[in-house]
Amino acid sequence: MSLPESLRKTSHGVIPDWPKILGDLAESTRDERLARFYRAGTVSADTPLEQVPLLALDVETTGLDSQRDSIVSLGLVPFNLQRIRCGAAKYWVVKPVCELSSQSVTFHHITHSDIRDAPPLANVFDELLAAMAGKVVVVHYRRIERGFLDQAMRQLVGEGLHFPLIDTMQLEARLHLGKHRPGWLDRLLGKKPVSIRLADSRLRYGLPHYSAHHALTDAVATAELLQAQVLTHYQPETPLRDLWY
Repeated sequence: MSLPESLRKTSHGVIPDWPKILGDLAESTRDERLARFYRAGTVSADTPLEQVPLLALDVETTGLDSQRDSIVSLGLVPFNLQRIRCGAAKYWVVKPVCELSSQSVTFHHITHSDIRDAPPLANVFDELLAAMAGKVVVVHYRRIERGFLDQAMRQLVGEGLHFPLIDTMQLEARLHLGKHRPGWLDRLLGKKPVSIRLADSRLRYGLPHYSAHHALTDAVATAELLQAQVLTHYQPETPLRDLWY
């Protein structure tokens, strides 16, 4: 199923009209689980950020190509601009449909013994969709979370998965556009490009260092980063349309 053409032009490009998209998908999907998820809808684009129900999400994978690689763990935590609800956080290790590589094990430290008795992703999708329903998902680099979850759902039911999100990496890219690619003079002077990776972005806001590549830790780290970004560069009254994709 392709994404409906319910799009809105903003100063940051073409932004989907998510309430309409989810409503259309609820009517057209053939899968009851997806229908329930889409019927939960989402808040309007005019909603102030301080009123938006947010869900930080991170997935760890066997590689970076959603067509060849697969998910090995997922972490999520609901939050808003004032509070991160760690008591409601969830974390799963799942059995990937492809083999673990030595490189992926080095990154996320999930080994063959960890996944030996792990459930397939299909077994946790109901709980995952229930946690995501009605929320605006927050990720750091949307190509991973959106791409892998979409591909996994296509393999499971033959349809993709669509949901509104805020990408904290993209917010950093807006702020540092042009700075993370220094010109010849900067290179001559030894200036390094500005990194918009999660850990480096957090350092700019004085946030503590966390060990990377654990799905739940990275989800919490992403939630904290968005809170800091809004506090520093936006206002609690900023409309959601300025940030979501």
